Order: sequence, then C-alpha cells, then structure tokens
Amino acid sequence: MSIDSSLDEAYERLHHSGPEFEGWLSNHGPMAVEALVRHGQGDQVHRWLDRYIGRLDELPRGTSPVTADGWRTALGDPRRLGDWLAYFEREVREQPWRAVLETWWPRLLPGIAAGATHGVIRTGHAVRVLLDHEDGPRLTELGQALGYWAARWQPVTAVPPSGAAGPASALAGVPPVPDQSAGINHRLGQLSELAGWSTALAALRPAANAEQARELLADVTSAAALHYLPNAHGSAVMLVHAATAPMAVLRTLPALPRSHWVPSLHAAWTASAAVTAAYRPAAPAPEDSLPTAPESVEEVFDLAARHGDEHVIKLADTCLDVHRRTGRPEALAAVVRAAGLIEPY
Repeated sequence: MSIDSSLDEAYERLHHSGPEFEGWLSNHGPMAVEALVRHGQGDQVHRWLDRYIGRLDELPRGTSPVTADGWRTALGDPRRLGDWLAYFEREVREQPWRAVLETWWPRLLPGIAAGATHGVIRTGHAVRVLLDHEDGPRLTELGQALGYWAARWQPVTAVPPSGAAGPASALAGVPPVPDQSAGINHRLGQLSELAGWSTALAALRPAANAEQARELLADVTSAAALHYLPNAHGSAVMLVHAATAPMAVLRTLPALPRSHWVPSLHAAWTASAAVTAAYRPAAPAPEDSLPTAPESVEEVFDLAARHGDEHVIKLADTCLDVHRRTGRPEALAAVVRAAGLIEPY
C-alpha cells in the first residue's frame, strides 16, 4: 500500500465521524494519521485507528444551510456545526481549494482559539497534504477542518506586536491567568482582564513584510516547542497546542497570498501566548529533572508512535521540524517529556 493510499483510506474512515465527541473534545484522528504517515509510520495507521475510531461520534447533520449572505450569524455557533460542514463540503468541491482558503482564512483567523486551537491545527494538516497533491479525501478533510473552525470560532483579546523582544523572551513574559481551576474557555475568558496581557502581546517585535512574518512565525513555533520542556507539568496535553497551533499556521502560508502572512503571524502569536497564559505553571521544572534528547531523530517519532497518544504524536511532528530548523536538542527532549507525562494510548 502506498503512502498516499494509506492516508486517503484513513481519511475515508474518519470522515463518517464528526469533528467532536463526548461533548466538545476534538477529533484528533485526521491530524494524528497525517503525522504518522508523513513520518514513515503508515503501516501503523489502521491499527491506531481501530483503537481510536470507536470513541468518535457520528457526523452531525445540518439544520439550516449556511449561505453566502448569512454566514456571519452562524459564525462561532457550535449548534450549526453540521451546517458548516455541509457548506464547506460544497465549497471545496465547487471552487479551487486555494480560492476557498484565500476567502475564508482572514474571516476565520480572528477566531483562532476555536476548539482550543484545533480548528486551525486541523486546517494546517489538511493544507499540508493538499500541497502534496489534491484528491477527493483530502478536499473533504479541508472542508471538515474549515467547517469545524467556523462553528467553534472564538476570538481572544489581541494586540499586534510593536516591541523589540524575540519570541522566546516575549513568551517568557506572558503572565498566567489567575484562576486555573477549570477548562480552557474559562481560562481564555480571563485574558481581557489579565494584568500584563496586552503588554506581553505587544512586546514581540513586529514584522515589516511577508518574509519577516514567515521567519518570525517559525521563531514563535520554535520558542513554544522549547518552552514546553520545562513547563509541560502545567498541562502536558494542553500546552502542546502552544506549539502546534503556530506550526499549523506556518505550514499554511505557502497556500496563502503573501498579504495574509503578517496577520497570520499576529493571530498565531496570540494563540500561542493565550495557551501559554492559560496553562503556565507556577514555576518551571528544575533543569536537572528534565529528560535529555535521544541519540537520533528517528527515535523521537518512533517513541511517539509507540506511545500512541495523539498529542504526543502531534508534538513530535512539530518538534522534529523545529529541530531540523534550529538544531536544538531540547525540541526532541520535549517529546520525551510529553511521553512521560501523558498516559500512553
């Protein structure tokens, strides 16, 4: 079985299921199988899906069609999830997928916190495979990703970068939300009143053009991945998204007009900082308590695949890219830390 057919068969199995299950937990299946296939674990995909897919809910049905004139009233309404899925299923079949993305990216970007950032993350995985080549299951996957993002669209208080700090320094300056006793919506809801939040967002140096935005976005992703290693005990699962969300945006840039790149940086930085604020622990772990990187890069993804948890797999996918770009062993050690803190699947 080829890599492409393995992935497309996995998509076809998953597309009978909805983007959420057990209330509003995100369906990570499409993201995890794409990462497994991309990193040479295609022979494990169907075995992994056999365990995972039984947890999922059926694809939700629509109630009232989303229209070109009335989409604003449906944006961010999770009751319209089925309507949004049907809308984007039609859009990606009737128009070139890049045209759909170009139209909807700036509409959806302000709500990047959708589904705890899973809307944009799933979109980033879908775009990455469509950039490889286009076919029916991949178009369907993009449609479901965009539909999920639109239904869960959720803005957070944002301030554009205007400072002089690099991403690592700016991320270190993000304050924690005071009440970390409940879920992510409760935590994100505190950001508008959080002392120092706007100052921390503004501290990042701005990008003067599209190329600078791309480089700075890559640096934001790297900073978040490296930040995970000593801070993962704040929430080993949720802090994964501080790195995987900006990585998803970074991977989408090649499919977008360059005019979208600077706003994409701003949104991705806000998302990464928001997740960091929501789950930042009181103090980082002592350096001597942290794991070290394996001897080879291949060991890292093999570890993630054996572990089986979707968050560890997604983090490994991101951290391998960060390591290729930066050479920092801490990016690989972050995956080891995640595997140690998150229960194997």
